[in-house]
Amino acid sequence: MTIDVLIVDDDELIRVGLRAIVDAQPDLRVVGEATDGAEVPPLVARLRPRVVLMDVRMPAIDGIQATRRLLAASADPPRVLVVTTFANDEYVYEALRAGASGFLLKRARPAEVVEAIRVVAAGESLLFPAAIRRLAGAYGVRGGDGLRAARLTEREGEVLRLMAAGLSNPEIADRLVVGVETVKTHVGNVLAKLGVRDRTQAVIAAYESGFVMPAG
Repeated sequence: MTIDVLIVDDDELIRVGLRAIVDAQPDLRVVGEATDGAEVPPLVARLRPRVVLMDVRMPAIDGIQATRRLLAASADPPRVLVVTTFANDEYVYEALRAGASGFLLKRARPAEVVEAIRVVAAGESLLFPAAIRRLAGAYGVRGGDGLRAARLTEREGEVLRLMAAGLSNPEIADRLVVGVETVKTHVGNVLAKLGVRDRTQAVIAAYESGFVMPAG
């Protein structure tokens, strides 16, 4: 199945480069471009991309605001992959908290760009878990009830911790000696109980509540 991609960046050179990388793959396709976050919701409604490559810093509506607006405007929003110059950037972490599924450096190699798009589109792995852990350690607000209000079962808690460690669904299945479909069920239950749309937000919630420690 072809993964449709929308590119959002105010720098034309970045857009041209990303388009060349994406369109060179048989399973990826650029369906549109935007130069500012304000253009994103109507374009998404019309083009229905699976993944949005979103510049985090734009002059009018930045990637954080654009991500919030996109998730608020659509019942089935695409995955947002933030594109940034610096990995250790509070803007990146705020974009992840707003609902982005991962981030990508502008200096990333073409193979890394392609793999990142495929990972966030599939939604069964956490993109760059070590980097997200570092961001949570630097910018996350830890405290709260450790997710007690979510009433996760013991097994669901195990699955969430393994998600935070960066394990994919098949890797979690191997670790827990259960089937992949069973893991998918547990992951779905975790997302539902936490009220989040994907595993990135679940992991951030785990860090910020103290359920999982970023240094751990």
